[in-house]
Amino acid sequence: MIRGGFYQFRPVFGEVQRNVESVLRRLDEAEADLIVLPELFNSGYQFISRREVAELSEEIPDGFTTQRLCEIAKDKKLWLVAGIPERAGRVFYNSSILIGPKGYVATYRKTHLFYEEKLFFKPGANRFRAYDIGKARIGMMICFDWYFPEVARALALAGAEIICHPANLVLPHCPDAMVTRCLENHVFAITANRIGSEQRGGKKRLTYIGQSEIVDPKGRILFRAARSQEVLKIVEINPREARHKTLNRYNNLFHDRRVELYVV
Repeated sequence: MIRGGFYQFRPVFGEVQRNVESVLRRLDEAEADLIVLPELFNSGYQFISRREVAELSEEIPDGFTTQRLCEIAKDKKLWLVAGIPERAGRVFYNSSILIGPKGYVATYRKTHLFYEEKLFFKPGANRFRAYDIGKARIGMMICFDWYFPEVARALALAGAEIICHPANLVLPHCPDAMVTRCLENHVFAITANRIGSEQRGGKKRLTYIGQSEIVDPKGRILFRAARSQEVLKIVEINPREARHKTLNRYNNLFHDRRVELYVV
């Protein structure tokens, strides 16, 4: 069994140190093996200029946020998946990082950029991978990636048993859609969304829907948070439930695929 969950909260735009230290205080209370944090949890989401992106993005793994998360992961023997803006030379990515008790492990750069993210970030070109964290194998995707079923399928085919999903959701559909993603791939998913709203630079207000959730391979919602409450939630997950793709004596989700017919 693995104790896995999320922290849903309200970041303050631009207050990186404040956001990170606030999260660390809550994580210090947690008894968990794996925790997922929201997309861009340290910076906030609604950028109004490329200059802001440059000021708030950090190099990975040497930046402030990654190093502070490494410290608590070591102290708590904890695995973390967290969304942050990444600086790579003159290029910026909407990224998530995987950190374990021994430090930084990997970065995933968001493949499918949503709305004005396209003005500021470069889309990632990662291969979708699963990472062994001892008690489970996890994969990462970010927010709008949920809209593309190929992402969850690629992670499941790579061996992920738990999909870790940092998000800043404003559309209402994702919490229910993740039930289908888990059913069609027979995996767990932990979606960590944020709460609150942002309206900056005369732009349209963005209201985040909360409803972070943990879903099992049978599509059961093990826990779904409220729309507007700060929540740190940990549940017991048995990764072995995601290792077999057999539905009955005749059907296997992966063996039954007709990939030769899916090309158009």
